[in-house]
Amino acid sequence: MSVSPRQSVEGVFDEATDVEVRRRWAVLAEAGLPSQASHRGQSNSPHLTLSVAERVPADVEETLVDLAGDPGSGLPLACRLGPLVLLGGRRLVVAHLVVPSEPLMRLQAAVAALMAGGEGVSDLVLPGRWTPHVTLARGVDRGQLGAVLDALGRLDELEGAITSLRRWNPVERRVWTLGADPDLPTMGA
Repeated sequence: MSVSPRQSVEGVFDEATDVEVRRRWAVLAEAGLPSQASHRGQSNSPHLTLSVAERVPADVEETLVDLAGDPGSGLPLACRLGPLVLLGGRRLVVAHLVVPSEPLMRLQAAVAALMAGGEGVSDLVLPGRWTPHVTLARGVDRGQLGAVLDALGRLDELEGAITSLRRWNPVERRVWTLGADPDLPTMGA
């Protein structure tokens, strides 16, 4: 049985945070190491995945748009990119942990509650199981880990903000800002 590609709801960062994360991607790429900089897909920009599902029904999509535009959603939401975290098994993901503040956890729980109406929601994005992170590199072989850490050097925590929510639909190969015209490209996408 094949698994459908996962659609996502993501938090998009302010411009300064986006630029700094891209700089860190470039450091890895320039060192010849795995880096998100080498991912050329339209959805590739620094982001925080809040939820994923195999399918997002139209009524859930409409409610997500309402949440994104609701002043009570907390957007823009201050956030801090903290220490590095390693995720995965044999091949690793190197990422910044996004420090889980109360407002961030409320936003993610609200998105997760809405996405519960979707099909094939991953257990990894359920409240209490979700690890908020921003990916720097995927597919890192354990033998490359030292070189990745050396290339990145000492990284200061990064204060930023999540300014909007976006959706990624890999089946339609489309990314859009929730609450904006879905036919217009998302900034940073």
